[in-house]
This record gives sequence, structure tokens and C-alpha cells, in this order.
Amino acid sequence: MSQADEMERTDTLAAGDQSNINGGNSAKVDQEMRNELELAAVYVSDAQCDRNILFDTSPEGIRLYMLYNHWGLLALVYLLIIVNLALALFEDPALFPLPLWVTLVVELICLMAFAGRLLHFGRVIPRNRFWKDAKNICIILIIFLTLMDMIIFGSMKAAGYYGVRWSRVLRPLLLVNITEGRQLRRAFRSIRNALPQILYVFLLFIFSVLMFSLMALKLFGKRGLKTNDGSSYFTNYLQIVFDLYVLVTTANSPDVMMPAYNANIFFAVFFIVYILINTYIFMSFFLAVVYNNYKKYLKEEVRQLVRAKRYKMGRAFRLLQEPLGEESVVTHTRWNQLVRLVQPDLSSAHRELLWSVSDTEKKGRIGKPAFILLPDLLNIQVITVKSRPHPLQTCQPGLYNSTASQFICRMVKHKAFAYVYDLIILLNAVFIGLDEEHSLISNMEWLFLGLYLLEILLKLYTFEPRAFFSEHQFWNWFDTMIIVSALIATIINSALKSTGGYSSRQVLDIVFILRILRLIRVVDSIKRFRTIINTLIKIGPTILTFGQLILVVYYIFAMVGMELFKGKVRFFENGSTDPAHDYCGNPLLKGSEFARLNYCRNNFNDIISSFILLLELTVVNQWHDILSANSGLSSGMQLENSVFIKYTCPSIFVAFVLEAFFVEYTVAKSDLQTSLEKKIEELELSVQQEDLDSNLVESMETADNELGPSESNKGGPPLMFRIASKRYKTVDGLLQRIFEADLNPEDYADNEDPDGPSDANIQNPAYDAI
Repeated sequence: MSQADEMERTDTLAAGDQSNINGGNSAKVDQEMRNELELAAVYVSDAQCDRNILFDTSPEGIRLYMLYNHWGLLALVYLLIIVNLALALFEDPALFPLPLWVTLVVELICLMAFAGRLLHFGRVIPRNRFWKDAKNICIILIIFLTLMDMIIFGSMKAAGYYGVRWSRVLRPLLLVNITEGRQLRRAFRSIRNALPQILYVFLLFIFSVLMFSLMALKLFGKRGLKTNDGSSYFTNYLQIVFDLYVLVTTANSPDVMMPAYNANIFFAVFFIVYILINTYIFMSFFLAVVYNNYKKYLKEEVRQLVRAKRYKMGRAFRLLQEPLGEESVVTHTRWNQLVRLVQPDLSSAHRELLWSVSDTEKKGRIGKPAFILLPDLLNIQVITVKSRPHPLQTCQPGLYNSTASQFICRMVKHKAFAYVYDLIILLNAVFIGLDEEHSLISNMEWLFLGLYLLEILLKLYTFEPRAFFSEHQFWNWFDTMIIVSALIATIINSALKSTGGYSSRQVLDIVFILRILRLIRVVDSIKRFRTIINTLIKIGPTILTFGQLILVVYYIFAMVGMELFKGKVRFFENGSTDPAHDYCGNPLLKGSEFARLNYCRNNFNDIISSFILLLELTVVNQWHDILSANSGLSSGMQLENSVFIKYTCPSIFVAFVLEAFFVEYTVAKSDLQTSLEKKIEELELSVQQEDLDSNLVESMETADNELGPSESNKGGPPLMFRIASKRYKTVDGLLQRIFEADLNPEDYADNEDPDGPSDANIQNPAYDAI
């Protein structure tokens, strides 16, 4: 080989090696950019869903964290918690008895799943942080204590000994301590923080009851008054205290007052003053203290939540930023890639709409302030709608566009059409209240059904069917299902009657219920009613959170009650000839008010009966009679239950619902929503709600449909948008809205945490620990 050939070969090899090096560096850079994009997407998703978990930011850690937050695993966790709690239905005392080994095996499977979930969480966050989190320690203790109780209880049952499943009271604590239970933990923390102030009011209230009891003893004790059963009236101080405490709940009013009132009409003044001070003034103070303290501590937690959210968005911005002079920006391309990862089902047109709201100056890039608002922007529900002609207009244009056809369409769209059918519904309500056995009344029901079916057919003829039955047309779905169901039930009822010997009222009861439900349609035609109902729907997540709180409290008390009082009160069906029927199966209840009122079903003999009994204690009517029902009943436990459930939990619930209702009912739309609506109108892509009913149908575009704004404007926009809902994706979002005016400007700052390491994401704030 010549020297020239050797030199050429050497140069070729060197060039190839350099190309491989450059290609490897390029692939490495691309992989790093993908990793940064995935991490930024996780930050944005956490901010959007108000999650705040310290996770490993390595590529493997990100994948584990995304899997941990997968909706399927979350649904499985909640399903297993429900199954674990529902085991009380099948355990002694059981509503549906199952062999012991079946319930133990099911509970063991649930515990193994919870342990696996905890191990997964341990892989997601740093190990030193795992053992500092009280929630993880609680779950470990619950699993360990439950396993120990299962082994001991199973062994004792196998040996023929009596055992107590004491670990069942720990089951609802799993619902509190899972990572996703932060709203429930917040509710319990609100109660815990408010308890010191509540205690002062409660002690003053008890002092008032004791003082009035002493006055009652001196006022009525020496007068020889008797109650209806012949016992002495107000001669025992402790009994007086108990009776007056019950009177605060009005459960024994006016019974406790009647002996004194019968003796002298002026004695009623004592009870009137007592009720005014203790029932109305003190209970109002109690609610005010709970509300004030609840709001104060909740505002601080929301402040931390906002700071954590802004901080995460600041970290996401730093991962995607590109230098532009003295400032840093995120380009349209990087923003688009990020939104695709966060919400892959978002249409191209929708993404462009959101970008136009962020990039108000149309520079093709946005700064940090606009980028930080991305989670709130994504949480605004926007419906993409397509213009579609009516199928009859496509198939039979001549017939559908005729004068008679258009007259029908205009008639159906006119407000008078809705008013006429509202009047028909009210007339139907009058006939519902009449005797259905009368032939005229029965035939009128067929007339009303025919009119309702005619209404549905006319609307389907006028409005595009897919628009009429689109996802957000709730009242159209409701109306159609009620009418069709009522028609089917009425036909079945008539057919069964015609066969003779029909005595069951089950189908007839269904018909009556469906008839009455049609009255709900009137709500949709009255704006104020509709506003109130929509407000109640919007605060549904809040009600659900406090429903979980009540469930936890009830479950714990129910488990204790079933272990202590099962079988002490028995229920007998009506008409039973068993002598024990007169005293609910307990000789100690002979002659008691509980037995006389036939309250025998109020017992702790199964989980359902226990929950109903606890609900009755919460409602407080006749709770003093239920209190004395079970022989050997611990009045201390029942009083603790009544004080906690009757006052503290409902007060917290009322406090939040009132605040949420005021916000939803009176507050204006957020700035982001207004900006988005203005942009939709500016682009001439807006659509009104009434237009939806006529010729538009919800058609959310997929990522595969790359229809952009430029294409949508050709010959009139086939795609248009509207704000679909004012709801909040999470309860935390609603909380931020409630306290938005009370938060300081620095709470919205997104500065770097000076105490936090640069290679880790935000530390868990105090509100995320129980």
C-alpha cells in the first residue's frame, strides 16, 4: 500500500471516529433533554393536581413516580380500602355471615397490597425522608398490629376460646394516612387545631349547665312535683344536669318542662331563658369559634400549598428555559412538548388556544410569570365543539328546509314552548296527588306520557341529536331517561294488571317515583334554582371529603360498640308473639321508654345498624333514650361520641360548606377564565350555550387530529370553544379560590428555596404530615 493510500485510510478512520463521537454526544444530549422534559411534566402535573411529594428525580425515579400516580393503581388502592372496610359486613356480628378463614384471607390480601404500595412509595422518595414521614410509620404500625391481631384471634377461635378483633378500629386510619388522603388529614388537623379554643367555650357552657341545674334543684326540688311516670321531679342534682344537657339538644323538649309548666305558667320563663342562653347563644358561639379557628389554620395551610405549587412550577421553568438576552424564556416548541406530555388527550386546536392566552404579545415565547400559571390554565375545562348539520337536513334537505318544517323548529326553540311544558308538568303534579285508581286519572297519565314523548321527538327533530345528547347536556339525558323509564314501567304495570291477580306494588311504586322525579325538570327552567343546584354540585368534592371524615369517626365508634354491646338489644319483627318483644330481648329494658317506643332496631348487632344508630345520635332527637338502651352501656363513651359527632364534626363541615357556598354563589370568574374567554371571542371561536342545543356537538379532538387555528378559520370556523365548567379539579383548587383575597403577594412568589438542595425538588411542607 502506498503512503498516500495509507494517509487517506487514516483520515477516513479518524473522520468516522469523530462522527461516532459527535453522534454519541448528540444522542446523549437528546436523552438529557427528554429526561428534563419528563421531569418538568411531572412538576406541572403535580402542580395541576396539587400533589406535593418529594420524589427521586433520576430517570428511573421519575418512571416509578409516574407509575405510583397512575389512575389505575390509585383506583385499586381505594377499592381495596373499601373492601377492607366492608369486611365488617361479614364478620361477627355479621349482617351476612361468612366463615372466619374467608374474611381473614381477604384482609390478608388487602394488607399485602397496602404493604406493596408502601414499598413502592419507599422506592419513590429518598430513604431518609421515608422514615421521617409520620404517615408511613402509621401505615406500618397498622399493618403490623392487624397481622398480630389476626394471628392471635384466629388461634383463639381455633382453640375454642372467645376473642376480640380489636384491630378493626384501625382500618379507617388507612384511608387517612394514604398519600392521597391529604384533604382528610387536613380536616382532622382542623379539628385538632380548633379543639383548644373549643374546649374553653365548652367548659363555659358546662359551667352554665351546672349553674342552671343548681338553680333548678333549688327552684323545683322542694315543691313535690312528679313526672308522668310518678317519679320525683328535679330532686337529684346529677339527673337534673343530664336532663338539662339533653334539653340543649332539644331532644326532650318540652317533656322536661311540662311538670313545672303545669304547676305554674311562670316557671316556663326559667326554661326559656335556659334554652336562649345555652341552645342558641352558646351553640352559636361554639360554631363561631370552630369556624374562626378552622379558617385561620386552613388559610395557613393553603398559603403553604400555594408556595409549594409556585416553587414546583419554578423548577419546571428552569428545566425548560432558554436564555434570551438578560431574561429566560420558554419557547412555543418546548411549551407544546410539555403540554403534550402533561395532557396527551388535549387537541392541537385547544393547545394553540391556551398558548395564545399565555403568549399575549405573540412573540413565540413566554416568561416565568406566564409559565407558572400553566396548571391553572389546564384546569379550566374548555369544550371543543364542531358544527354539524342535522341528519335530516343532509338526507332530506327539501323536506327539512320547508316552511312547515322551519315553523316547527322555530316553535320548539321559542321560550313559550318551554313555558307550556312547565305548565304541563305542574298539571301532572296535581294529577299525581289524586287517586290513581280512578279511571280518568289513570287515562290522564297516558296523555301526559304522550305529551312528554312528543316533546322529546320535537326536540330531536329540531336539534342535532348528537348535540342534544352530548356529555354536558345533563337535563336532556335526565329528561329522556325519566320519560322512557316511566313509559316502560307504566306499560309493565298495565300488563300485569290485565293478567289478573296482581297484588305487588313494586312496579307501581317505581311508576309513582318516576312521575314525581319529572318535577325536577321545573328546576332547570328557573334560573335561581338552577344556580343553587349547580353550586351544590360544585362543592360536591368538599362534601365528599367530610363524608370520609364522618365515615372514619362512625367506623371507629361502630367497631367499639359492636364489641361491647352486640346482642344486648334484639329486634323482633312486627307481629312477633315472643314475650321478649316487649322489652327488646333485654329484661333490664322492661317498662323503659326505649322499649315502649319500639326502638329495638337501634342496636350494635351489625355494622349497618351501628351506623344508623350513630347517625341518630348525630341528629340528636331522642338520643337520651337510645343512650340508656343497652344494659351496662358506658355513658361516658356515648357522651364522648355525642359531643364529638354532634358538635365538632358538623361545625367543621358547616364552616367549610358555608365558605365554599359564598364563594361559588357570589364570586366573579377568575382572571384566567376571563382571559381565556376573551381570547375565544377575539378569535371569533366562541359559542353560546343555546347554540350548542341547535347545531353543535361536543367533539373533543384527539392528539392525532392536528387541526390548527389557521385551518379552522377557512370558510367559517368548524371548531369553536366555550368554557364548560367553573368547577375545580381538586378541593385544594377550591381552597385557593376561597382564600385568594386573603393571601399575601409573597405567597405567590416562586423564588428558589435557599435551604433546599439544588438537585432535589421541594421539601414536604408541614401540611402534608399528619
